[in-house]
Amino acid sequence: MSVTQPELLPELPSLSKLYLNAAGMAAKNRLLGSDRGPGLPEYSAQVNHVVAGLPRLTAYQHLLGNTARDVMPAGFVHTLAFPVAMQVMVREDFPLPLLGMIHLRNRVESFTPIHYSQPLTIRSWARDLAGHRAGTQVDLVVEVRADSGDDVLWRGVSSYLAKGVYLPGVDRPAPASMPEDFNAPEPTALWRLGVDTGRQYAAVSGDFNPIHLSALSAKALGMRRSIAHGMFLASRALAEVRSPEPDAFEWSVSFDAPVYLPASVAVRIVDDRDADGGWHGSGYLGWNRSTGRRHFSGRVAPLSEGP
Repeated sequence: MSVTQPELLPELPSLSKLYLNAAGMAAKNRLLGSDRGPGLPEYSAQVNHVVAGLPRLTAYQHLLGNTARDVMPAGFVHTLAFPVAMQVMVREDFPLPLLGMIHLRNRVESFTPIHYSQPLTIRSWARDLAGHRAGTQVDLVVEVRADSGDDVLWRGVSSYLAKGVYLPGVDRPAPASMPEDFNAPEPTALWRLGVDTGRQYAAVSGDFNPIHLSALSAKALGMRRSIAHGMFLASRALAEVRSPEPDAFEWSVSFDAPVYLPASVAVRIVDDRDADGGWHGSGYLGWNRSTGRRHFSGRVAPLSEGP
């Protein structure tokens, strides 16, 4: 749970303004130096009465390959709630710079279907600041409830890495052992992602992080060229898991290497079924077909426990 009473925001923050604020803060810190503390602020943000827009939901479903339904896909709920998490990360007392952060992993628990017209309360806070062999990582927690109740409908935990940022008092882990060799299996699908994939997903998600938009803006933040959004990759894999989504399910993804655009991504999805054909989950995996380097892996499965 969050450690403080949340700051109630009057409306969902504008992601474009938040990125501008982050850029301004980064420029200020380069000129004057940063006075960020090494710990996480005791802060949480909350927005009430959030209702998804049907045109944006429809555009998202078309782009990701989701079936057209009035129930919001789990990935769309993430995009709807993302500005509240961003509000936590752009504060001056947040210890890590937002721009250039790398998405490490996600775990989502979807406890019940959410209709797009349902008014929602969204709350977010940060936790678990920790050292990483390549910098410092942190978790952003988001919980979504109905305005009319206290039960959690959807919970997401996103882990991010500030590469090259080492905070005083935050221990760095021991060097990792050599990763196991990845032997690419036979793919079940091949995704051909154009150079504009990042801009297309930004248009439906609102996430206009410069590392996803163009080679020029990505290079300014240390990338070779633009990369695909992690949640685009995970959400597309979830959409291609053809087993019917249960009313309650958990969904996880870990990111191993960025997908530089344009790209061809080999994907394998494997269902876990019993002898009678009952579905117990699906695992998915994506890798670079040319180099054999793994990009992401994850799983979706029925959720048996409540929030």
